[in-house]
Amino acid sequence: MEDVVFTLVVAGRFLLPLLIPRFPLPAIIACLVLDAADQTIFQAFGFDPPGYQNYDKAMDIFYLAIAYLAAMRNWDNLHAFAVARFLFYYRLAGAFLFEVTHERWLLLVFPNTFEYFFIAYELWRTRWRTRPVSQRAWILTAAFIWIFIKLPQEYWLHIAELDVTDTLHDYWWAWPLLIFLLLLLAAILWFGVRPRLPEPDHALRVVSDPVPDAVDTSAKLAAIHVAGGWVVSWMTLEKIVLVGVVSAIYGLFLPTVSLSTQDLFIAIGTLVALNAVITLLFSRRRWSIESAAIAVLVRLGVNVGMVWLIDFTLGRSGHGWTTFFFLCLISLMTTLHDRYQPVYAWRRAQEMDLREA
Repeated sequence: MEDVVFTLVVAGRFLLPLLIPRFPLPAIIACLVLDAADQTIFQAFGFDPPGYQNYDKAMDIFYLAIAYLAAMRNWDNLHAFAVARFLFYYRLAGAFLFEVTHERWLLLVFPNTFEYFFIAYELWRTRWRTRPVSQRAWILTAAFIWIFIKLPQEYWLHIAELDVTDTLHDYWWAWPLLIFLLLLLAAILWFGVRPRLPEPDHALRVVSDPVPDAVDTSAKLAAIHVAGGWVVSWMTLEKIVLVGVVSAIYGLFLPTVSLSTQDLFIAIGTLVALNAVITLLFSRRRWSIESAAIAVLVRLGVNVGMVWLIDFTLGRSGHGWTTFFFLCLISLMTTLHDRYQPVYAWRRAQEMDLREA
């Protein structure tokens, strides 16, 4: 039974993030809730998976990476995306350093502000247009979340090492205090924030907005790839850093990984670069797949074939499930990046044209 519960929780933490590009707000909240409840679920069944803290942080980074890629596709306010990009990579660096050193104070220095900033943006988008919001407003929003929400939370979890479930169980005053704080927050939102909000621009919207017509098909995205010639480029460099660091974090705690962190990063980076070459070749021949799911599976097949060919050429033995996991990770993230980054690039080009006009 314990294995079944563990498998279901871990599967949920890998599958729920795949809904973020389409349903940004409900999906990331579901990821956040499962992240907060996983230990409680395990305790309810009377077991504590060994080393789960490391798994937990790595799975956090996975769904944050999917959220970052979703923001690249969905967000039409480029100032907000610039703030989100900094917050994401800042946290990614902190998570990597934590996995290397296991120093918990690093999680306080590198707080996960990106997650709540993403939620704040998507909350606003449910009723209001995001594009008119100023850069200053987004920076102030990030600063407020960083200072008044994430720093206390990170201190509570990683420095004081306190658990909400245990605190509520051990102290009689914890429940009344929690209820009071929730009521106080509700009162502030209802009486302080709600009256100051502008009139909604549209009906409640939780599904992601459609991308602009200029980039709404894989064929149009392929044309942008060809126009950019994006193999040796910032696009490829970002993919290498993103996929390489996320993979390195998993490589630091997976017991079946025999490569050093540096060698794993180089191997992953090389494969990502090869994927960029293949993407450009396919784009030049106008070979495109509309379905993202099918595109991921096709890329996974190509990556498995490349690894098999390399092993056959070098006379090495076959790889196991760990290699297949990394190939799934590479295939998913590079496919999403290849599809979403041109949308961001198109929006950026449009904004530059407006500034020059």
